[in-house]
Amino acid sequence: MNKSERFWDRTASQYDQIEMKDEQTYLQIIQRTKTHLKISNVVLDYGCGTGLISNDIGEDVKEIHAIDISSNMIAIAEKKAKERNITNINYAHATIFDERYKKGSFDVILAFHVLHLLEDECIVLQRMNELLKPGGLLISATPCVGEKIFLRNLLYIAGRVGLIPIIRSFKIRNLVDTIEKGNFSIVETDCLKKSSQEYLIVARKF
Repeated sequence: MNKSERFWDRTASQYDQIEMKDEQTYLQIIQRTKTHLKISNVVLDYGCGTGLISNDIGEDVKEIHAIDISSNMIAIAEKKAKERNITNINYAHATIFDERYKKGSFDVILAFHVLHLLEDECIVLQRMNELLKPGGLLISATPCVGEKIFLRNLLYIAGRVGLIPIIRSFKIRNLVDTIEKGNFSIVETDCLKKSSQEYLIVARKF
């Protein structure tokens, strides 16, 4: 178990409470995501956490494969899905490189609050592109803290001393360029929250 996995396992029990302090942003993400979904879609939710989004979009798609590196997060997500009688979501403690996920398997990949936490986002974006069907969509939401100098410096220090995982300080232009270099074309870009410069980006596989 690496440092990041241990951090998210420790955070899991408080995760919903922390995230729901920004409930409006989550509601925006869910509503905007639903406009791009079809009932026939097979979806991969990469970094699904406690299932906050997967459990709310399950009825809008055929099936969801929801993965996270934290087994504690997955356990909470599964419990919530069971309580709501949601049966078309397969939660798994796994990475995106797990061999059970084959090329061209997904219509949509979701990556909410995850791209800025990756050690090598370019390799992960290549893998996402590989897993998507031709014309498939990548839908992401990412805080671009590089646009906020004080916040960027604060998070950098917190990451260096181990209080939080290391966070990539994207600027929105850098993030868009990175996604495009992964063989995606940008469909939509929108700032969801100005204070954290959180951006929703929808991109289509070439």
